[in-house]
Amino acid sequence: MTAASAPTTRHVALLRGINVGTAARISMADLRAVFEELGYINVRTILQSGNVVFDSTEKTLATSAASTVQQAIATKTGVDPVVTIVDAARFRGIVEANPLADIATDPSRGGITFMNEKPSDTVDRPSDEELLPERIVFGEHAIYQWLPDGILATKLSPKYFRQQAAGATFRNLRTVARIVAVLDAD
Repeated sequence: MTAASAPTTRHVALLRGINVGTAARISMADLRAVFEELGYINVRTILQSGNVVFDSTEKTLATSAASTVQQAIATKTGVDPVVTIVDAARFRGIVEANPLADIATDPSRGGITFMNEKPSDTVDRPSDEELLPERIVFGEHAIYQWLPDGILATKLSPKYFRQQAAGATFRNLRTVARIVAVLDAD
């Protein structure tokens, strides 16, 4: 059986920190090419912010797959992003488990930080009361946020999320919905 006809599993790759402002620019054509050169198939990019849906003949990709993708991107583009890879079922599960979905009425102000491991609620941060009107809830492989004043006004610094775990990367709910739509299209 060839790779193209072998059973495949759909995955989502989330790259942190690319195409924000003028730094760390990667064209979506180059990004797709990296994944295809690594043997992944049916590669699609979503928006310009480092979201890739792809199929793999491996049912479960090891953590090393994210490192391999990261290294290949750095070699091809000179940009060294943090890469998180989540299989489609887990991605959907994280999205469906969002405990803030009912209050996150504006999808640009609600978001999910996807993680390869369980987030730590012991990393130093403002208390829930100090965060108000923001809300933060810890999930199995995600941190859910409601940011009524917008992401730029959050009281949680980027340092907080970098301390959480390697591979932690935020997506607003509008972007998450676009990724789910691509997952559901096939």
